[in-house]
Amino acid sequence: MPEGLIVKALSGYYYVAQLDEEGKPLSGEQAVQCRARGIFKKRGESPLVGDRVKFTLTENGEGIVDEIMKRDSELIRPPVANVSLAVLLFSVREPDLNLALMDKFLVHIEHAGLDTVICLTKRDLLAEEEPDASLEQVRRLYEQAGYEVVITSSKTGLGTERVKELLAGRISVFSGQSGVGKSSMLNALKPGLALETSAISFRLGRGRHTTRHVELIPLDNGGLVADTPGFSQLDFLELGVEELSSCFREFVSYGAECKFRGCTHIHEPGCKVAEAVETGEIARSRYENYVQFFEEMKEKKRRY
Repeated sequence: MPEGLIVKALSGYYYVAQLDEEGKPLSGEQAVQCRARGIFKKRGESPLVGDRVKFTLTENGEGIVDEIMKRDSELIRPPVANVSLAVLLFSVREPDLNLALMDKFLVHIEHAGLDTVICLTKRDLLAEEEPDASLEQVRRLYEQAGYEVVITSSKTGLGTERVKELLAGRISVFSGQSGVGKSSMLNALKPGLALETSAISFRLGRGRHTTRHVELIPLDNGGLVADTPGFSQLDFLELGVEELSSCFREFVSYGAECKFRGCTHIHEPGCKVAEAVETGEIARSRYENYVQFFEEMKEKKRRY
């Protein structure tokens, strides 16, 4: 029974790429259009893009997904399996950088258990004479919190090679607000992508499809990027207020030393997180956003 990787899901069909001996999708091969066995529905399971599966070829050249292999990770929104990296893209201009929103995205990504790289896009929109001091300040802020930060420009190619290195050999998802240049970055990572996407859609016999669906885009270094709407709803409904502090990764080691178990890091005496903010070991802006999110979550819990 052949093994494959689901690279696209659309209208009840799963498009399965066959794998080579190293477990990588065979380049240039047409994905097999498959249906899933009814047993999955009975179990309350559903195949996801990113799943490694066993499938059976049928007489008409299509296939049946028989078995879903064990997943390393599973996202609810977007529905993708086996993602190990989130690339969080925020533009420095058009729209301007919004660090409170960036922190909100980071909370959701941390809650999903993914590794993260922050990608600051559209560096070319800053004037040549404009100093880099503010960008470097942002870079230092998030590197202090434990993230790699890459400053990029899809137009000039700045930083795109580093992003591509980080994507090699793994399934990644791009995340960020609308208009920050996710599509431009994908095209910079894989020139001609728009034409190839059209060709894939045509080869699957469906033309250009307007449905917002999840699809894995293969890079030439073995990386696969989920082309998806991403983390589109940032309302904290899937996150408990007691989980919030663990989603600020620089809080974790300090929080373990707090005087009180279950410390909220807001009003308790002997709070090591609050002390770290005062000494500059934790950035005050990050802490203030944490407090804002905490109060927002408490209010939502009270209302619902």
